[in-house]
Amino acid sequence: MSEREPFEAPSRDGGGRDSRGQRTRQALQDAAFRLMEGDKSFSALSLREVAREAGVVPTAFYRHFRDMKELGLALVDETMRTLRQAIRAARSAGPVVSEEQAIRSAVETLARHVQAHRLHFRFIARELASGRTAMRQAIRHEVDLFLRELALDLSRMPALIQWSTEDLQMMASLIVNILIDTAEQLLDVPARRPEAEEAVIRMAEKQLRLIMLAATLWPQESAAGLAARDGKGQ
Repeated sequence: MSEREPFEAPSRDGGGRDSRGQRTRQALQDAAFRLMEGDKSFSALSLREVAREAGVVPTAFYRHFRDMKELGLALVDETMRTLRQAIRAARSAGPVVSEEQAIRSAVETLARHVQAHRLHFRFIARELASGRTAMRQAIRHEVDLFLRELALDLSRMPALIQWSTEDLQMMASLIVNILIDTAEQLLDVPARRPEAEEAVIRMAEKQLRLIMLAATLWPQESAAGLAARDGKGQ
């Protein structure tokens, strides 16, 4: 006989039992992050190991997750959701005086978030590099959501208001790729080396400013050159 108990999706009635269940669910997620603090990957974790680290019996795991794959997907969701919230907070913190200010705010917000959630981002970086297919797909789905949200923000900028959806998504993709690469570099910065972290941040700012500068030249080619080439191909 299996020791598995029936999976119960957490209710949302706000009762005490639900509150305890949410705490246990979060404890299991936090335990998984802690166990990956060294060089251990998520795929190397066992259900019993995570339950023991969280201080619960293995059967309690199944009240919150069907299996380790579902736990991994929950970790992806938590990490990417908190990142999107942090970026939203940076965008709504106050009026943007210039593009340079917006870039600096976004990069510094990312840096603070990476430092505050190093285990989360190390997990994402490892899973993107060598994780299981389902995990990589889940991460890329979350990145795509972030990309679409950024493309919508870009469409509101006066200089880009005439851009096509395809071009906006292309630009958003370039920006997101820089942010992901910056996060990975920040993870490798040694402790108590603020000058090294500052160098990573400033390089990211320069890369983003270069994209914004190039964007001022792109619409002319996009509207004329690309349209002409498309017409020849018909």
